Amino acid sequence: MSVIDIPSPVETAAAWRGDRLMQGQAWIYTLSDAQLHELEQIGIRFVDEDPDLRTVQAEDYPLTECAEAVAAWRREVDFGRGFLLVRGLRTQLYSDALSSAIYYVLGLHMGDPIRQNEMGDLIDHIYATSDKTMDDPTALSSKVRDKLVYHSDSSDIVSLMCLRPAKQGGTSCLVSGAEIYNEILRRRPDLAGLLLEPFNWDWRRQDHSAPADTYSSPIVSVEQDVFSMYAGSLYIITAQAYPGVPKLTDDQLEVLRLFDEITYEDGMAIDMDFRPGDIQWLSNYAALHARTAFADYPEPQRKRHLLRLWLSSKTDRPLVPGFGKNGVVQHRAAPRDGKPEHPDGRFHVGIAAVPRLMA
Repeated sequence: MSVIDIPSPVETAAAWRGDRLMQGQAWIYTLSDAQLHELEQIGIRFVDEDPDLRTVQAEDYPLTECAEAVAAWRREVDFGRGFLLVRGLRTQLYSDALSSAIYYVLGLHMGDPIRQNEMGDLIDHIYATSDKTMDDPTALSSKVRDKLVYHSDSSDIVSLMCLRPAKQGGTSCLVSGAEIYNEILRRRPDLAGLLLEPFNWDWRRQDHSAPADTYSSPIVSVEQDVFSMYAGSLYIITAQAYPGVPKLTDDQLEVLRLFDEITYEDGMAIDMDFRPGDIQWLSNYAALHARTAFADYPEPQRKRHLLRLWLSSKTDRPLVPGFGKNGVVQHRAAPRDGKPEHPDGRFHVGIAAVPRLMA
């Protein structure tokens, strides 16, 4: 790609530095008493009525007190800085089923939930059940206490809800994809265009039941002047082990190295320590996320426990064809390619609120 084909620096709110954002709290939204009461009552009704998570719709559980706020959250995630933290839910007083119900209803209003694995989970759990580290190719990132490097998930929006924080560590870290791109453009404009070309990604390592070893996507999409990023060099590097995957060129390796170097520079990231009830909403196209290593409490009921939703956005963000994992994710209503549901599918909130004890 020639220099004239490389998009200009991103100058929207999505290009930010963490050290500047952390000087204020504009990225935190605190629920009012009226909003809190509405969500608790809707959550109780959701648990009592026990709808099928695959088919329930936002209009089945309409919002009044929270409607304007949720619309503003969607705008901020899709067209603003790309993330926000919602605070105020009293999960320490709720059952996990009630917390999950409130969270799922909010998710329905923020987007459309998608399946997070081949078992069909619509509510997934970040809950450590293994002492493996991420150096082990069989390790699942949601089931270990090891640090996680910066990456993008498989949806338009990824969200986390904190039920219980870690004994120590487990900080959530976000970094602006647009700001990383801007820095690459400043330092190595000769390499920046490579980010718009396809890379092969390790699908098997992200989901051991994936139907293929790899998929293909560029790191950067610029369509109709809208910048989007999908990143995670770990999965590009590990994809090199599969037969038939073209070897990365020296320039591709160099731009990945520079990408990671900039990502971890002081001041780039914003760090947040989750409190019980916190909900983080994040556009996978605007920011990368990571996590520091953590120590758990020994008692199972006190372990670090986050809920996770993957959502298709309610907005039509323009993307280059085949960007990210949009081509391989599964809609919530039906399993992949008409296959039967997994025998251990969890499609009601009572059982979906319980973490799978996977190694």
